[in-house]
Amino acid sequence: MNVALAVEPDKKSRKASKETRQQQLIEATIDSLAKRGYSDTTLANVADGAKLSRGIVNFHFESKEKLLVATLQYMADEYASHWNAALAKAQPSAAGRMWALVNADFDRKICTKRKLAAWCAFWGEAKSRPTYQALCGATDLNYQNAFVDLCAELKAEGGYDYAPEPMALGICSMLEGLWFRLMMNDGLTREKALVAAIEYVAAVFPRHLSTNGLL
Repeated sequence: MNVALAVEPDKKSRKASKETRQQQLIEATIDSLAKRGYSDTTLANVADGAKLSRGIVNFHFESKEKLLVATLQYMADEYASHWNAALAKAQPSAAGRMWALVNADFDRKICTKRKLAAWCAFWGEAKSRPTYQALCGATDLNYQNAFVDLCAELKAEGGYDYAPEPMALGICSMLEGLWFRLMMNDGLTREKALVAAIEYVAAVFPRHLSTNGLL
């Protein structure tokens, strides 16, 4: 009995240690992508950034490509969890959910210079790396479909003269464009980007939203 009790915590400890190490390496990869870009990120500087040995990196991820795929998967999952949580906490109306989604894109949890730069590094490689496109494809589709559904609901409620799918594409493209501007570091701040996004959706849905919130 005592032996069994001693073994179980040890297994949990090893699992926790593995997850902790992997997370350290993923965070160090994000740092390296933001600082050096995709091509100049190496296993060596990731190991240095995480303050771990090169052997630890190889043990957990085996290659740079596997580490980068794991990092992209982590970022995609984090982003999806973030906007889904925003929807879950939003006011139940279509306008409330639209407001929550737009605000979520500029939350400081995910909209940071560091993470935006890492996203930019991955997007620059996506065209030549189908694995990256496949990783984010389902998440991107779910995100856009959430906007399509909201646009359809708001059209039905407000009698707006637009087609839901093109309107949703326009909103998603506007949000992505603001992220790209933030990546360019041309003086645009996260706060100003959010104001611009709110101005846009308030103009599109004037019977539901204003720059101050829900009507």
